[in-house]
Amino acid sequence: MATNYVQAGDTLTIPAGADYLSGDVVIENEIIGVALGDAVTGNPVDVRTTGVFDVPKVGANAFAVGDPVYFDSDTSLATSTATDNTKIGVAVAAAAASTATVNVRLSGF
Repeated sequence: MATNYVQAGDTLTIPAGADYLSGDVVIENEIIGVALGDAVTGNPVDVRTTGVFDVPKVGANAFAVGDPVYFDSDTSLATSTATDNTKIGVAVAAAAASTATVNVRLSGF
């Protein structure tokens, strides 16, 4: 193994830039993932940057498999609207407008 290897990077421990509950989407600059535990601002939070997560979504939005999924930090909901939102991944299952969540494969930027 390379002598400069640090870690796999699928889970990172970073300072929380906001208060997070376990399962919350975390966007810290270019780090995008899901909080694996609760954390208050400034304390360490473990963030999973890969995998598929069930994320609450805007009720009016529908997703087909493979559609891009964005996150609206103002509402804390996944959305199909790209403008002013951050891409967090792609839908891996269809989600009708009548459903409350969408299954998202994190893009692992």
